[in-house]
Amino acid sequence: MTPERYEIICRVLRQRQPDLTVITDEVHKGRNLSAIVRTCDAVGISKFHCVEPKKGYRAFRGTALGSHKWVDTVLHSDVSEGLHELKNEGFQVVAAHLSDDAVDFRTVDYTKPTALLMGTEKQGVSDDALALADHQVVIPMMGMVESFNVSVACAIILTEAQEQRQKAGLYDESRIPKDEFQRTLFQWCQPIVTKYCDENGLDYPPLDDEGEIVEPAKWYQRVRQAKASV
Repeated sequence: MTPERYEIICRVLRQRQPDLTVITDEVHKGRNLSAIVRTCDAVGISKFHCVEPKKGYRAFRGTALGSHKWVDTVLHSDVSEGLHELKNEGFQVVAAHLSDDAVDFRTVDYTKPTALLMGTEKQGVSDDALALADHQVVIPMMGMVESFNVSVACAIILTEAQEQRQKAGLYDESRIPKDEFQRTLFQWCQPIVTKYCDENGLDYPPLDDEGEIVEPAKWYQRVRQAKASV
């Protein structure tokens, strides 16, 4: 772990937006899902919600697969269940959907806790999901086609959300709880030790100010002694 790498990890964590997320309504193409996750990471989203497609959720190998290391994926079997959960947590649901009720996507206030709802590639957002949406938005089009690819549309809308939040100062200081920050920091800095601790029910050891384990020899010795006593 270089000092530069550690500082990047800390900076990214400080800019995470716990009250901004995306929920996909059975988007089924792995390439689109992974592109959406990549955009989530880029704008500071730490948790992505996916209503599991009938064929199952699978990250597309080759398109931003590495982004899945930095963004947690929460799977839901039903869109209504996922949306009710988010609304109970105080999120407004903004559906990207072409309809007579849709407004220009730039008119919505994304500084509020927001869940961006993206529909499946062919049918769009389902009726059940639309019934729970607080806003429907559309991206104005100047050409012959009526809509962007779902992952492109998601990126355009999230860029607007990012700009609004930057102007409001929501990226200026850490907004996630301290314990969550420290836990995620350890997981990102020490993925191998994280896996070992999780598999064996061990607490994460403390890190120094460079992302390294404090007195690693002593910690490994305690682990060996604990295993020997079992």
